[in-house]
Amino acid sequence: MKITVIGHWGGFPSADGATSGYLFQSNGYSLLVDCGSAVLSKLQNYLPVEKLDAVILSHYHHDHVADIGPLQYARMIGFHLGKVEAALPIYGHPFDEEHVAKLTHPDHTEGKTYDPEATLSIGPFTIEFLKTVHPVVCYAMRISDGEHTVVYTADSSFVEEFVPFSDNADLLISECNFYADQDGTNAGHMNSLEAGSLAEKANVKHLMLTHLPHFGDHKELKEQAKTIFQGPVDLAETGFVWGK
Repeated sequence: MKITVIGHWGGFPSADGATSGYLFQSNGYSLLVDCGSAVLSKLQNYLPVEKLDAVILSHYHHDHVADIGPLQYARMIGFHLGKVEAALPIYGHPFDEEHVAKLTHPDHTEGKTYDPEATLSIGPFTIEFLKTVHPVVCYAMRISDGEHTVVYTADSSFVEEFVPFSDNADLLISECNFYADQDGTNAGHMNSLEAGSLAEKANVKHLMLTHLPHFGDHKELKEQAKTIFQGPVDLAETGFVWGK
């Protein structure tokens, strides 16, 4: 399994950056997890839009879905240029009918809902879900290709259920929108110590901090998490690649 970080900012993209977007690839299949602001622009540095096989969304906040519309236009234009034939499946949770309806662009994208109580198969990937604690309905994902397992927390304050959900994952992609001395509970986000604690308790092999804040020195987030988690810690950045 290969994962390329497309965007990692929380809320809005920095100059030349992008918000949440992660390209999962295995056995020739390409799955985009979340499609936030500026993700489509950055994605094309790593994969032509017409080569994308599916998209799955954790929730419907703008910093996770803002580029769905541009992606639909890109697929439509690709169709007219003869580069695209089939409609692109876009998976989202079923608990927001207004946003679910927008996932379908006739002939070019097909909106699909996932059942968070069941395991979903997309290409070579199996995906399990955990409801997070966030101002809107949001789901973390445990994604496996049969060889490696990656957990993506999506957006959430810390909950103990994350520990068994993340157990022994090869990679934990954990949101980290706050520093150690800050409490993100009311905002539905974690701080660096909570991300490090989750990684340590779940015995994961590698921790990646993402959904990063627009203030402070991000290197401090990494150092704070490392005071608890004994394994390798990385800060997400566009173009960062895990696996192969």
